[in-house]
Amino acid sequence: MALSGKLTKKLVENLGPGRHGDGGGLYLVVDPSGARRWIVRVTVKGQKNRKGAPLRTDFGLGGADVVTLHQARDRALEYRRMAKQGLNPRYNARQEIPTFEEISQQVHIERMPTWKNAKHGQQWINTLREYAFPKIGRMPVDSIGQPEVLMCLSPIWTEKHETARRLSQRIKTVLDVAKSKGFRSGENPVTAIKDARVLPSVKARPKHHDAMPWRDVPAFYSRLDSRSAIAAKALMFTILTASRTSEVLEMKWPEVDFEARLWTVPAERMKGGKAHRVPLTDETLRILEPLKAMKSEYVFEGQKRHSPLSNMSMLMLLRRMDANGFTVHGFRSSFRDWAAEAANAPREIAEAALAHQVGSDVERAYARSDLLERRRRLMTDWTDFVQDTGRGET
Repeated sequence: MALSGKLTKKLVENLGPGRHGDGGGLYLVVDPSGARRWIVRVTVKGQKNRKGAPLRTDFGLGGADVVTLHQARDRALEYRRMAKQGLNPRYNARQEIPTFEEISQQVHIERMPTWKNAKHGQQWINTLREYAFPKIGRMPVDSIGQPEVLMCLSPIWTEKHETARRLSQRIKTVLDVAKSKGFRSGENPVTAIKDARVLPSVKARPKHHDAMPWRDVPAFYSRLDSRSAIAAKALMFTILTASRTSEVLEMKWPEVDFEARLWTVPAERMKGGKAHRVPLTDETLRILEPLKAMKSEYVFEGQKRHSPLSNMSMLMLLRRMDANGFTVHGFRSSFRDWAAEAANAPREIAEAALAHQVGSDVERAYARSDLLERRRRLMTDWTDFVQDTGRGET
């Protein structure tokens, strides 16, 4: 039983979808997705299946990205020897199965290039680190079933339902990857729990961001304008553009076209994954112009050089100004209410200003314009309103 066969390292890396034999019952299985794993087919001496025929069984030896061709041949040889002696490899093989935490870390690393941003990727692994690793992190990934998954989900299912829902999705992903690498078999326990409705139904509570009434915004803006701190300037800009906090804080100078009076937020920073053009008014340009002198990479620089403001900076400013529990994100709602109640703006214009997607997939496919010029007029009216303290207090 020499450790040689038909496959080579180059073939293992480049063969297309299908089952490719190396000889001696060893196969490289390439899925349509490109995932590659090893299996070995053996016939256990003296043992019969349910139909009375010789017991012929396939065993996973691991993914080709972690198990080399030589290692696969070595393990296949071990399985054949056991089968020849009448020992079922399923119960007698010493297979090196990684732990749940090891597979999770590998998935995290492999998917780093696909994360929307570094923060998202860190949140992905942090959820597992906090709620899954303490309970199942050290367990071999092939020994995790419904009871183990429930140990992670049940304690937070009702109190932190959104977190639990995301946790279940991430556990499912890890177990799916483990199966694709040959370390697991059978149905994913997360899917089984969901299909059987083992966990109670939880009615999602709509999350509202406390918004300042739009009539009060001009008076607040006037108070804000008297402050010189960068956080105040960032909040003023956020209010006038009806933008999200992260979009403003991570704003960089190349995104601003002063001549075209336009700020273009890159797709990777947008919640919808699509670049968003924001028209700039005289007032927003007045806020930006003095900041160029700082020559920072970020428009609204934080305490560290070439680093953005903290994502808590504007919220803390609101608290210092006794803004009655209002949130930064809530000013988007203030703008939306003003657009509907005071400006009588068409729905599609107001929603486009907020970078919201409106209509069905078909409708969005035909609506190729971002309505920039119409939005520019609306944002100019909003700026005029915000700066008019007298009108805002009526």
